[in-house]
Amino acid sequence: MPRTGVKLDERPALSVQDVSAAARAVIDNVEKVIVGKDEAVRLTLIAIMCNGHILIEDVPGVGKTVLTKAVARSIGCTFKRIQFTPDLLPSDVTGVSVYNQKTGEFEYHPGPIVSQFVLGDEINRATPKTQSALLEAMEEGQITVDGKTYRLPTPFIVMATENPIEYEGTFPLPEAQLDRFLLNIHLGYPSNEDEVKILEQQQRSHPIDTLGQILSAEDLVGIQRDVREVRVDREIREYIVALVSATRDHPNVYLGVSPRGSLALFHTTQARAVLEGRDYVIPDDVKHMARATLAHRLIVAPAARVRGILAPAVIEEIIGTVPVPGGPWSADRRR
Repeated sequence: MPRTGVKLDERPALSVQDVSAAARAVIDNVEKVIVGKDEAVRLTLIAIMCNGHILIEDVPGVGKTVLTKAVARSIGCTFKRIQFTPDLLPSDVTGVSVYNQKTGEFEYHPGPIVSQFVLGDEINRATPKTQSALLEAMEEGQITVDGKTYRLPTPFIVMATENPIEYEGTFPLPEAQLDRFLLNIHLGYPSNEDEVKILEQQQRSHPIDTLGQILSAEDLVGIQRDVREVRVDREIREYIVALVSATRDHPNVYLGVSPRGSLALFHTTQARAVLEGRDYVIPDDVKHMARATLAHRLIVAPAARVRGILAPAVIEEIIGTVPVPGGPWSADRRR
């Protein structure tokens, strides 16, 4: 059965060109607010097209929260924000059951997690106990409160932000939770030219205040369904598995990427192919998505960390060593 308010079978499947055009319209709309970060915006939309969760990790003030708000407004989904702090409790996230003296029954009062888009701001400031309240929601699209399970609305996407340079009062995200984020995105500082544009845009007001809606939640659910139909040949599937398997045997890696990572890379390549106007995946899609999809899922060995080796560098090395499948991969290939 479909979840809250979305009828999955109402809309017929769109062509790849139609889905690509709709996705690009959302990207163009978001870029009215987020200046000069085309790749980050594209990656964000790819994750959303896959109904995946996003971890945005960067320094303060570069637009992490604004990006989340802009995407939610562009798609017309319900949006709630959770400000993670050390004193936040799991019930502050999931909601509570309150006894009603008139009816003699417990009534569920939903928490902010019950929304289509959820912004988890500074997620690493909450204790591991509170962070774990998100695990069931992110993986299964449901929450359990006082032994009773509640389905979350469709689509359900968590966009979490964290500040990598502040360690005081923060808690590292558990590996199990990191593995549930489809992509890890970094915005970075804008160029001087882009920063001048930001100053001009926000001289009198913030452009997000007038940002319009491009798609509905129902449109997005249909697009997510269409993306899953993109063809991924066996050679490409074997290439994805070979990349992931290489992380498990790499001498600088303590813990490699799980099968969930293989699925994540598989689905994100489908979404990227659609953005490029194709109904099939090519090896370049896999290479392009590997770093954002896999790097946050592996743990670098302590000895390698001492030498300054980081997870993204390991992924880049693996991409350069794993053989690329052959085949007639050309821009005009069709079924």
